[in-house]
Amino acid sequence: MDRAVDAAVIQQHLIDPEICIRCNTCEATCPVGAITHDDRNYVVKADVCNGCMACISPCPTGSIDNWRSMPRARAYSIEEQLTWDELPGELPPEQLAIEGDAAIEVDAAPAPAQAEPEPGTVPFNSAQYGASVPPWSAAHAYTNLYSAKKPTTATVVGNINCTEAGFDSETHHVVLDFGAMPFPVLEGQSIGIIPPGTDALGRAHQPRQYSVASPRNGERPGYNNVSLTVKRVTEDHQGQPVRGIASNYVCDLKVGDTVQVVGPFGTSFLMPNHPKSHLVMICTGTGSAPMRAMTEWRRRLRNSGKFEGGKLLLFFGARTQQELPYFGPLQSLPKDFIDINFAFSRTPGQPRHYVQDRMRERAADLAALLKDSHAHFYVCGLKSMEEGVVLALRDVATQAGLDWETVAAGLKREGRLHLETY
Repeated sequence: MDRAVDAAVIQQHLIDPEICIRCNTCEATCPVGAITHDDRNYVVKADVCNGCMACISPCPTGSIDNWRSMPRARAYSIEEQLTWDELPGELPPEQLAIEGDAAIEVDAAPAPAQAEPEPGTVPFNSAQYGASVPPWSAAHAYTNLYSAKKPTTATVVGNINCTEAGFDSETHHVVLDFGAMPFPVLEGQSIGIIPPGTDALGRAHQPRQYSVASPRNGERPGYNNVSLTVKRVTEDHQGQPVRGIASNYVCDLKVGDTVQVVGPFGTSFLMPNHPKSHLVMICTGTGSAPMRAMTEWRRRLRNSGKFEGGKLLLFFGARTQQELPYFGPLQSLPKDFIDINFAFSRTPGQPRHYVQDRMRERAADLAALLKDSHAHFYVCGLKSMEEGVVLALRDVATQAGLDWETVAAGLKREGRLHLETY
């Protein structure tokens, strides 16, 4: 193939719909807005993707790392990709050469010049600061042991409402037992649940991702089980009525029911294992699941006398106390074990407080931890919280006389700041 044909052929970036768990990590991470989705697939815009690879490492399943040699003029469109149930194969070399020749004239036309953004108009991109590598002392994570095509089965051994809220805002603590099937998980990992039945097009439902809320040795120590924190979804992010297929299915499970499970997923949102490492945990709602797992593992280690842990600092937000998962159990944790800061945004008669407000109140403590190489920061919850939290960290650093970009680069490089929002 000559140079002219070569120029007319691109390596098109595609997402494998058979492996993707629709966790939104890729879309949230992409710095150029090349990734979008509908209620079925996540897809990549060929005319926007610049091949920067920023989305590759954070993907928990590897579904994002797929490429096809395609004539630029007939690259797969968004509309085509949204209909896929599996990736298409590679074009044969002879077809690629023929279509590449036909595309030369189209490709030869220069692209229109892109206007440079005006200074100060570039939006703040909080996702760029999240690390895609785990802490250096994290345990090895196993991933993708079970796929949507070959899931494993777990049995429900517990399901309780862990909030004081009514039906519309209830959150369930669900325990799944895997029996003799291997399912190793670490704090910070997630699994996928496949709801039974089919969608409006008659296709099987895709797995829905949930963070594990139990430590590595099980919800019940020494047993092959995991727990999940699942909120019953009755409205979307815009407040419109909707009934979440997977969340309502999981919340309605009874003891003895069996479920189809895929995963586990996640290789970077992992806790450090070295002595005196500090954890700063910032979460809202069901984003508390990985924080509960980390806290419980530290509590068990402390009780065993086998680990000299550092500080645990928790910033936990919800609309009201009644909607905050695990509020009761959190109250019983020793004050010298964990430093808890609640933020409620809808308490009647009280001013609204968000986690970033509580963080600014603790600026002196957070500034010291930003400078401490043993401190690791974890953010989990709704996507809308992420920017406020990262901006609060930036303000804390700036007020302490630190250069935020230098600090942030170090946090990312050393696997010390992890963002998992949805």
